[in-house]
Amino acid sequence: MSKVLDKKKQEEDSFEESIRPQELDEYVGQKEIKENLDIFMKAAKMRNEPLDHVLLYGPPGLGKTTLAHIIANEMGVNLKTASGPSIEKSGDLAAILSTLEPGDVLFIDEIHRMPSYIEEILYPAMEDFELDIILQTDGKSRSIKIDLPPFTLVGATTRAGDLSSPLRDRFGIVNKLEYYSDEELGQIVKRTSRVLEMPIDDDAAVELARRSRKTPRIANRLFKRVRDFALVLGDGRITLDIAKKALDKMNVDAFGLDSIDIEYLSSLINKFNGGPVGVETIATSIGEEVTTIEDVIEPFLLQEGFIKRTRSGRVATQKAYKHIGSEYVGNLFDM
Repeated sequence: MSKVLDKKKQEEDSFEESIRPQELDEYVGQKEIKENLDIFMKAAKMRNEPLDHVLLYGPPGLGKTTLAHIIANEMGVNLKTASGPSIEKSGDLAAILSTLEPGDVLFIDEIHRMPSYIEEILYPAMEDFELDIILQTDGKSRSIKIDLPPFTLVGATTRAGDLSSPLRDRFGIVNKLEYYSDEELGQIVKRTSRVLEMPIDDDAAVELARRSRKTPRIANRLFKRVRDFALVLGDGRITLDIAKKALDKMNVDAFGLDSIDIEYLSSLINKFNGGPVGVETIATSIGEEVTTIEDVIEPFLLQEGFIKRTRSGRVATQKAYKHIGSEYVGNLFDM
């Protein structure tokens, strides 16, 4: 099963790689972040220095990995990638850092999931470009220091609050990525259409953008599936009719909510009387991981006003009741 999942992930990564913009000018959205990064990178190149360390945070799918690739490309250096959960031992970090060349960009995804003792080893690497490692031999320990070339660490996280203050403070550039507008997502869909040479009508691009949860990754994923419907049921062009038919078949409604979102709202309303109820209880009731609910499902539902977070737990709003067709009875948290 793991091989099947690995192959699927490789296919998804390959698809994203094929449509990923390589320059800031090609990157749609996040205007302020783009403008600032452009200045910071140009200034760093004028000083002949690596870019300061960059922290990118926000919900998944908004372009953190893409920005890391663009930074490396714009700076004219290599990009090395790793993920927080995969760095379990000091030797893992040392192996990664020892491959860096001057000016390289090291991208660590899910950086909040690195163990705390790995963070402590990373501090001198980020500040002084030195790596201090303690070796255990014959029951004795000794410390060795390895000089590192100047490099740029780009950390990405969906949970900036889970980062320790000492680590967060060592990033000179900190950016929060925001959800995209429907107009920006429409531009992304049209760009993907051009890159993949799969024509799409303007109204179909608007419809697809509107159902993409304000997230580029979801817009591109839906485009990939709608393309299949256009090839099999149409003449290869994505029309509005084809787009609507495909999205409806995939249970993606007019707000961009899918079957899991509806199951979440239905459970909150029908099983728990609209709340308040804890996220762990909701997770158990719908068979999802708490982290999936907090990182993937809830951010959009909160953004669109379907739920509220209170000290007592999650609460469904009147909009949620209306969306799933239940009678709204109100609650104390409406005041």
